[in-house]
Amino acid sequence: MRAAGGAIVAPAVAAIGSAPVPRASAEERSWRHGTAVFGELKYPAGFVHFDYVNPAAPKGGTARQSVAGTYDNFNPVIAGLKGQLATGTELMFETLLTPSLDEEAAEYGLIAEAVSFPADRSSVSYRLRAEARWHDGRPITPQDVIFSFDAFKTNSPQVSAYYRRVTKAERTGEREVTFTFDRAGIRELPQIVGELTVLPKHWFEAAGKSGHRRDAAATTLEVPIGSGPYRVKSFEPGHSIVYERIADYWGKNLNVRAGRDNFDTLRFDYFRDTTVEFEAFKADQFDWHYESAAKVWATGYDFPAAQDKRVVKEEFPIRNAGIMQGFAFNIRRHKFRDPRLRRAFNLALDFESINSELFYGQYTRIASYFEDTELASSGLPQGLELEILEAVRREVPPEVFTTPYASPVGGTAPLVRNNLREATRLLEAAGYGVRNLKLVETKSGQPLTAEFLLPDPSFERFVLFYAESLKRLGIGVTVRSVDDVQYENRLRQWDFDIVVETWPESLTPGNELSDYFGTRAADTPGSRNLVGIRNAAVDALIARVIDAQSRDELIAAARALDRVLLWHYYVVPQWTYDKARTARWDRFAKPDRMPEFGQPAFPTIWWWDAARAAKTAGTRPAAH
Repeated sequence: MRAAGGAIVAPAVAAIGSAPVPRASAEERSWRHGTAVFGELKYPAGFVHFDYVNPAAPKGGTARQSVAGTYDNFNPVIAGLKGQLATGTELMFETLLTPSLDEEAAEYGLIAEAVSFPADRSSVSYRLRAEARWHDGRPITPQDVIFSFDAFKTNSPQVSAYYRRVTKAERTGEREVTFTFDRAGIRELPQIVGELTVLPKHWFEAAGKSGHRRDAAATTLEVPIGSGPYRVKSFEPGHSIVYERIADYWGKNLNVRAGRDNFDTLRFDYFRDTTVEFEAFKADQFDWHYESAAKVWATGYDFPAAQDKRVVKEEFPIRNAGIMQGFAFNIRRHKFRDPRLRRAFNLALDFESINSELFYGQYTRIASYFEDTELASSGLPQGLELEILEAVRREVPPEVFTTPYASPVGGTAPLVRNNLREATRLLEAAGYGVRNLKLVETKSGQPLTAEFLLPDPSFERFVLFYAESLKRLGIGVTVRSVDDVQYENRLRQWDFDIVVETWPESLTPGNELSDYFGTRAADTPGSRNLVGIRNAAVDALIARVIDAQSRDELIAAARALDRVLLWHYYVVPQWTYDKARTARWDRFAKPDRMPEFGQPAFPTIWWWDAARAAKTAGTRPAAH
């Protein structure tokens, strides 16, 4: 499950005629108020609210946040494929189900009041709430759900891959829609479909301001009609967007919405430069800041408002996801196809020195694609994990079975020299040699070069540090920082050597793995398979994760996949920090009991605190 130049995927077959397709009677079916991938739901039918919210939280006030980059689009259908989607569009649109933040993989009814599926999970049905409404007052219908599914599956490569197991969407009752799957037994599918963002069919099929019918496959700055707790109040393309809370929002009394969406106004301001962004925070131009720079976290909060506690620094534990972040190779390019060469790049990264000299020792080296979760592999494979790997033994590196994976360790001159010596040996084995102080491919005489394509100039600090080691091996290195639009366009066209990429993973990974690492996604523009992995063993292990019928099987399959990905050296793993570093102007309050997963959940479950805000009234008005 999610923590989201090729042929367009054909749309799903949908029966949306006026007469519903016959189905088993309600008496013969079991309807549920939610669903869990494994085990039982924590909250029973009719529960009042989630434990981690304050149902009495006051409504009002403004929360201002920052966003890096720009935007030129309000259409979520083509997010990641065309244009830059405006932050906060998820505030306007609801989904069929919504997750609980204190369960590993559980969702409860939102637009859908109930969900039903057979024991083999070969299909799933959702019964829509009678009160569910669009902002123009029209009811949300099964036709809206089917239209949304077809729009995403036809136009969004990432979502199409996510929903590829769904073969049919059809109206099966006045307020009922059913999805049929291509095979039974995939436990996460009812939740995956439940994550569908539902769009207003009548709005997209009507004429827009241009006089022509709107196009779900095109970017737009015409604000669509939504169904969520907020709507756009004002915006300046690429610079800012303001959302206002809807007082008569149809879902405000639902148990899954109690105690959340408490601010009257949510504002997002865009910045192209992280230094300017931080200066704006210090000047009280916005309220909440996620700090990504270790150096700034260690040394940058010595300004007056932080010293007198008007600005509060707080770290929140990250328990809901694992992550791989690394230097990702584009193995579509001939020079990066040999894993020995990619291993040599890993040997050249002196993480220990980078961590000490640039990051104030705050980070740990990533050692898994599921870092900081129980899904991460370690030691040698045993038990069910070994059994799963035996099925692909002939197709994976032998080290998977004989050697625990570990990245090289540096930090001292002798260790660094040894690593570079081993890197040189691997490069020679891969067909490279040094000629006139340059590393060249011996057959062609072509120099080995690598361009690091970056979306953020702040990355240059550690990339340039890394580049010096690569240059010692004779590799020609260039570092290029580009604007957000150019970066996305080059990624979509696979026009890069090496990028810094992250792959977040939920505690119950599934279909998204196909988009991250699957063969079908390797040539699909907009997919997350930036590396270009086409590997039968990886595909088989992804299928085993998706098909897992128990938590134990899921863990074993994920660990097996982890090992195989690591031993192919598709990335040079970077570093991680297991907490979210945040700073805020002290104007807000949060529940006494925060959710186990998904912290800090700002601004979703926080609220405006008038008493705290009064202390900073000299810098900003108490309410907007």
